Amino acid sequence: MDNTTQARTTSTPTLWRRCLRMPIGIQSVIAVGLGALIGSLAPSAGEQMKILGDVFLNLVQVVVLPLVFPLIVLGIARMESVKKVGRIAGKAILYFEIVTTVVLLIAVGLAKLTGIGKGAPVHGADAEDLDGLSQGIDFHELVLHAVPKNIFAAFGEGNLLGAIVFALLVGVAMAAIGEKSAPFASVLESVAAVMFKVVGYVIRVAPLGVLGFISYDVAYYGFGNLRSLIGFIAVVYAGLAVVIGVLFPLIAALYRIRYTELLKSIAGLAGIAFVTRSSESVLAPLMGKLEDFGVSRSTTSFVVPLGYSFNTDGSVLYQAAALVFLANAYGADTSLPALLLMVGVLVILSKGMAGVASASIVVLIAAGNSIGLPAEGIALLLGVDFIVDMARTGVNVIGNSLAAAVVDSSENRREAKRGARQTPHAMAGPEATALDKEPAR
Repeated sequence: MDNTTQARTTSTPTLWRRCLRMPIGIQSVIAVGLGALIGSLAPSAGEQMKILGDVFLNLVQVVVLPLVFPLIVLGIARMESVKKVGRIAGKAILYFEIVTTVVLLIAVGLAKLTGIGKGAPVHGADAEDLDGLSQGIDFHELVLHAVPKNIFAAFGEGNLLGAIVFALLVGVAMAAIGEKSAPFASVLESVAAVMFKVVGYVIRVAPLGVLGFISYDVAYYGFGNLRSLIGFIAVVYAGLAVVIGVLFPLIAALYRIRYTELLKSIAGLAGIAFVTRSSESVLAPLMGKLEDFGVSRSTTSFVVPLGYSFNTDGSVLYQAAALVFLANAYGADTSLPALLLMVGVLVILSKGMAGVASASIVVLIAAGNSIGLPAEGIALLLGVDFIVDMARTGVNVIGNSLAAAVVDSSENRREAKRGARQTPHAMAGPEATALDKEPAR
């Protein structure tokens, strides 16, 4: 073997190691570029590469519940009382409801102001694309979904909401029996530690999942409808930018949260959620990042999974903009009362998204039916759904991170006030007498 051949053999592994040592974010950006090229130049190969994305999501989903369940149970079991569990749940749900409503108003206002949808080619929509999605949302089924009759079946189905409810019951029971639950708590801590390690392995292959999804999306959807729907896409992205750049910073300032530092700490995970279009893909590492940021484990392990079911800020903004788009396209009523009715319908229906496949589209169909819009128009949006889905998924991750930080900040303030009230009583002895004798300055 001559020196040139030996140098090539040596340099190839070195180059490969350098690529593997790159940050996940850079690897994912490179995967986006490669995926777009493959999807554009070799569409058949691009569609076949979807299996990479599906394998990555399967790896993520197989570890989500085994990690989330022990974290929620331990977080609740370590709370001071059942009363604190109820208080945190109440604060989280109230926060979700208020912020979701504000986001809907922002979306409706932007869509109304820009007049998106007027003259849109709704006649070209194909209702066959909606087959299997038009069943709407059944709140009776939603309640049964949240309270499963078989927890093992719920785990097998990936029923996150059912797992949260069961974990809540187990955590409260452990807190009630005290020291007797210590052995079980040790087992759960070991399971959580192992699952965190598994998550680290899974996240390392995220760029392959990104490559598979981008190749498939570009090859399958193309950009045929992009020109006619560019206004809709622009309004959705503008609305999401207002939420991230204006609404969230205002909330963070109100609760004295370091918003810029929070964004920096979760930016990589939000980017992975953006390109994979799955917020579940970063659920486990997100909770770890929030703990590093300073949010308590008990708050994080309860609020973040709950937010995945009830705090989808990016998704509800997309739904509101889509309904105004369709209302303008069909010449429906877009007066202030009609728009407020639209917001009210979405406020209710968006809370029923948990556990529903193709949730945003299903909510759109249900909301459209309730205000008299035909489902055929929604089919027009499917061609660009993957473009807006990326952004709304990333915003969902940021919104849930901020929600956990807000609830934790609120609890910290409460504890600080409670400590301040108790301090004067603690100083009722000789120290307080000495202070009373000091002259006023």
